[in-house]
Parts: sequence; structure tokens; C-alpha cells
Amino acid sequence: MEPLLTAAAGFLDAIGIGPWARGSVLVYPVANVIHLLGLVMLVGGIGIVDLRVAGLWRSLPLEPLSRALTPVAIAGLLLMLPSGVILFAADGKALAGSDVFMLKLALVAAALVNAFMFRRLWSKSLRHSPPLLARVSALLSLGLWLTIGAMGRWIAYS
Repeated sequence: MEPLLTAAAGFLDAIGIGPWARGSVLVYPVANVIHLLGLVMLVGGIGIVDLRVAGLWRSLPLEPLSRALTPVAIAGLLLMLPSGVILFAADGKALAGSDVFMLKLALVAAALVNAFMFRRLWSKSLRHSPPLLARVSALLSLGLWLTIGAMGRWIAYS
């Protein structure tokens, strides 16, 4: 994976995103704030749904809650993608060799697979009481996204 990330960092430098992110006083901090806003929207939106699927707040109807908050979570993820590319471009060569960054990317992949599988397998169960595996998937989702956020912070200290 490191060679692929190193190549991506080189590409981002070649097209000017890396130098732009490193050379501006505002680009990196603004991208960081947008990335954090995206994480808050993602974890805030899907985290509430995950906790409801897991069994909290049973008086709240799950299907409308999911219908309302899943788009917030998706919007947060969509904010995180371009801002994450900018953050990576600013220090891509170092990040390509970071074990913490590699773990973060692996956890993002696992969280996205978990979300896809949840939607595919249990989205219809949102009308009723979710089965045990749906609850486990929801708790896994919450744990993964919180760990991903922690890994993002941990990168600065590794």
C-alpha cells in the first residue's frame, strides 16, 4: 500500500495540490476544520442511528430516524473525502510511511464495508426490531468511526 500512497502523493504534488496545501497559510487549517466538521456530521448522524439500532431510545421510530440522519452522515463523509485528500497532499510522502495512517485507511475501508453490508442485509429490519447481527453491526460501525477519528488525531503524534 505504501508504494500506491507514495505515488498518489507524487501525483498530488505534480498537479499542484500538495504545494498549494503546504504553501498557503489557510488551506491546511481550513481543510482540517472541514474534515472535522465532516467527522462530526458522520459520527453524529450515523452514531445516533447506530445507538438506536443497538437498542437505545426504543420509543423513537427507527426508520424515520435513519431516513433523517443518514443523509447527514453521508454529507459528512462527502466533506471528509476532498478535505482528506488536501490534508494528505500536504504531507503525503510522510503519511505513506505512517503505520497509524495505514491503520486509519484500513478502518475506513472496514467501516464502509460494514455500512454497505448493513444497508444490504438489514435496511428492511429498520421497520421492526433489528436482529442481533444488525445490532452488532451498528455497534461495530460506531466503534469503527470513533476509532477512525482517534487515528486521525493520533497521526499528528506518531
